Amino acid sequence: MKATAAVSVLTTISGALAAYVSVDQVAADNVVYINSATDFCMIFPRYPGMNVGDSEYTGGTQTFCTNPYNAALQGTLPQNFWSQVAYVTGVGATGQNYVQLTGCINAGSTDHLNAADSGGQYDSNGGQALAGNPQGSACLGFNSYVELLEPAGNRACLKCCNDPADCPVNMDTDGCQAVIPGNYFGCTN
Repeated sequence: MKATAAVSVLTTISGALAAYVSVDQVAADNVVYINSATDFCMIFPRYPGMNVGDSEYTGGTQTFCTNPYNAALQGTLPQNFWSQVAYVTGVGATGQNYVQLTGCINAGSTDHLNAADSGGQYDSNGGQALAGNPQGSACLGFNSYVELLEPAGNRACLKCCNDPADCPVNMDTDGCQAVIPGNYFGCTN
């Protein structure tokens, strides 16, 4: 009986974990992840000076990381990208886990942001046919994500969620504070 129960538990755990995105399920230049405030990847416009909203087409974006795992496809974020950042893990309304980064950025620290751009949103469950924006993008270890870059406000936020309801994609013009409540350290202009 004990062996059967152990196999049942392992099967349940394996099935639950299979639902989450792993590194071999998504292109390295179309992925986000959050391990900590200093170890993460975000999606940015692929081309220098491009506005976030103008990059929302296939091939218009690229993943940038603090510790790239695929240097050929991913860019490296400068250490001073965040001027202040809050790393939070929690449980959403339905009891599912999430992780998020919120805070103030140095928009001029990377040439892949136009510092005058009011910003835009990337996500895994919005866009055309709800296939993500950019299409096929995902957060490693989670079912969904939402990311907003607001260079003109020196603000950014990224949230990865197991329950897509905790990562709303229908408020893309409302800004970081509405989509991902958190600590923004006063960078709220």
